[in-house]
Amino acid sequence: MVCLHGFMDTWRIWELVLPTLETKHDVLALTLPGHAGGPSIGPTISTSAFIDAVERSMDTAGVELAHLVGNSLGGYVALQLAARGRAASVVAFAPAGGWAPGDMSYEDLLRTQQELQTQVKVAAPRAAELVATPHGWRRATQLITTNYEHIPPDLLAHQMLGIASCKAAGPLIENALCEGWTLDAERITCPLRIVWGSADKLLPWPEAADRYRRDLPHADWVILDGIGHCPQLDVPVEAAQLILGFTW
Repeated sequence: MVCLHGFMDTWRIWELVLPTLETKHDVLALTLPGHAGGPSIGPTISTSAFIDAVERSMDTAGVELAHLVGNSLGGYVALQLAARGRAASVVAFAPAGGWAPGDMSYEDLLRTQQELQTQVKVAAPRAAELVATPHGWRRATQLITTNYEHIPPDLLAHQMLGIASCKAAGPLIENALCEGWTLDAERITCPLRIVWGSADKLLPWPEAADRYRRDLPHADWVILDGIGHCPQLDVPVEAAQLILGFTW
């Protein structure tokens, strides 16, 4: 099983579900190119080159075919890899790229992400101190979860540092603005489950899923009432069950 994190996140976004997943699978939580601790990336990038780099990480780990689990950008990457025949199955939590053709609201999301990184870069030197307060704890999770008291503060501090040091942020945003979000959906033939939180603040349900609802008719859809953008953090027990129930 290969887990793929979201934009500017780190592999540790899966930390709360990894122990459960590892009871049934050998799990590799990859770090995406240009993200904190991941393979380097150039000043410009194309979608195909980015997916190529993720494939190389799988090849280096000796993984030819895997159950792919992705969140947000990682969900989009999982779908792209599935279209290349690298997936035994896919479970995607709120995958990016699902906007309807002509819906330019993704540009607002990209601007929000740019602003977020700018703010976090300023706050990062005090990350541990900030998440140690109830207010800071909530601020660090307000865009990605509705439940947060169970999330370790050190994990949130780590994610803040990851956002601040994500070198891929600029190139990926430029790529998305230039190329848009495309997918050869007809080439995805493996079992596919898409999970979406109804309270997602980054990729709102159902608008941000329009294209996938139309182009992936064989997908198994699961809507989590009142849950945010990262179910693996928000409701880790349920998220792990949704993954294992589809891949085992």
